[in-house]
Amino acid sequence: MGIFDKLTGTKRPDSGVAPRSSAEVRAALFALNGPDVPYRVRDAAPNEKADLVAECRIPRVGVRLKTSMRLIPEKGEVRFLDERWENRSSGQANAQYGRGHAPTVFRQMETKQNSDGRKHKVEAFRFDTREMTDPLRNVVLGAGWTWRGVFKL
Repeated sequence: MGIFDKLTGTKRPDSGVAPRSSAEVRAALFALNGPDVPYRVRDAAPNEKADLVAECRIPRVGVRLKTSMRLIPEKGEVRFLDERWENRSSGQANAQYGRGHAPTVFRQMETKQNSDGRKHKVEAFRFDTREMTDPLRNVVLGAGWTWRGVFKL
């Protein structure tokens, strides 16, 4: 793995894993949908320039995540582009947009009072973007395909 692969989040399957067909990879990605996951995998719209899209909205922290995926059967790889939109609750901060592989943890803190009267902060909510991207990546690698991060699809 080169330094560029590390920056883009590119991973290659283990040696000896037989590559599956693009239809099987697509079906395996759709199989991730379920009631216990915070994201949905769907077909991409024509203007999204991708084959599949995984989306996740976390209203509690004002974040929307999108992973666009293009299947390249002749190379046995899925090219992906991660995008993030963050709406800041503060009136002074504008919404932020990010693109590319950048695992992030979003937290919401609360102030609690101990039995001795001291106040301290505790984590009330936590979301790690890898909760969405890791299952996608693992399915692709398990199918014998490369998971290649790009900055433009």
